[in-house]
Amino acid sequence: MGGPASPALLRVATAGSVDDGKSTLVGRLLHDTNSLLADQMQAATVASRRRGLGDTDLALVVDGLRAEREQGITIDVAFRHFATVHRAFVLADTPGHQQYTRNMVTGASTADAVLVLVDARHGLSEQSRRHVAVAALLRAPQIVLAINKMDLVDYAESTFDDIVREFAAFTRPLGIGPAMPIPISALHGDNVTERSARMPWYSGPPLLAHLETLTLPEPPPCGFRLAVQCVLRTGGGYRGYAGRVGAGRLRVGDRVTVLPSGATTVVRGIDGPDGSLAVAVAGQSVALRLADQLDIARGDLLAVDPPPGGRVVTATVCWLADRPMRVGDRLLVRHGTRELAAVAHAISGTLNLTTSEYIRATELVANDLGRATIRLAEPVHPDPYRLSRNTGALLLLDPDSGATLGAGMVERTEPEVR
Repeated sequence: MGGPASPALLRVATAGSVDDGKSTLVGRLLHDTNSLLADQMQAATVASRRRGLGDTDLALVVDGLRAEREQGITIDVAFRHFATVHRAFVLADTPGHQQYTRNMVTGASTADAVLVLVDARHGLSEQSRRHVAVAALLRAPQIVLAINKMDLVDYAESTFDDIVREFAAFTRPLGIGPAMPIPISALHGDNVTERSARMPWYSGPPLLAHLETLTLPEPPPCGFRLAVQCVLRTGGGYRGYAGRVGAGRLRVGDRVTVLPSGATTVVRGIDGPDGSLAVAVAGQSVALRLADQLDIARGDLLAVDPPPGGRVVTATVCWLADRPMRVGDRLLVRHGTRELAAVAHAISGTLNLTTSEYIRATELVANDLGRATIRLAEPVHPDPYRLSRNTGALLLLDPDSGATLGAGMVERTEPEVR
């Protein structure tokens, strides 16, 4: 008899300015869910006493790693894992400084929800606005607004209401739906894992309870997509085209198109890690058995209702490298499991993340988000990013070293430059 089913996983990215209290909140969540090791807690307690603090500063649980990361020594984004009886969580703890906006992009690109932390004393900072704009650009499914340090404003409802209105006014033009606002004090634990008696005017759930019950919106309709990672063969004649389903769903008997060749065939079988499946859905790793013997290899895309292809892609690019991106630069573009030679054809502007307006530019530097047109050596078939975060994303690589230079979110694909 098997054990209980694993709780549904929620990927959460933190966002906010320096000193808004992310370290303390992360430490509080880990502490209150019994996710800290004894030696971690002991080290934080010893460090707190050394600083003359009466209570253990939970920020010290994570601050050492963050300080190392923000000096550029080892880690870009720290991923923290914890679980309750209702749900498992992966928390992408991103640095708050403006020069690490690219790290926010990394953390939020796969997040199911973005937790925006705001200091109640100061309201929305410039960096908070930048992070919210990035979350909107990356089409994060859910936004949670945690207004922290309510203890430093005497738990005033009026302060909370003012920030909620400020946040709504800023996010409305970005196309972000209503965010759940929660007043908290991470330092004292108010409304983090338990309801606070200090804020009787707040009738909503504490932060953890909200995250435990958060439901994600249905993704936009998109046809089945599977980028072939490898071809599985056995001596008995078995041939399966293996990969991770990037979008949509597929049933045995459905007809698929092979890209870039354009050949079509019927799915005879779907094999998962534990045996045959009737249906494959986004997120699963499967191997497809097809009715026809076609020339299919790593890098090909199996699709239902395939997206149009083209050699020219216009995308919003987050530039990650220290050297700038300029028109004429040679690139290697990775889409799914396929890599293609490319050239930066045009750069039309960079995005002001405070005002959400594009400014004319001729290059992209580290942490810039800008609109660029890329010309590829062969056609590629991405979906628009607004339809699929998985199949609408590109990686831009250095063709000589293979180092990652940037990440792209596809807006449109065209056969040739207009």
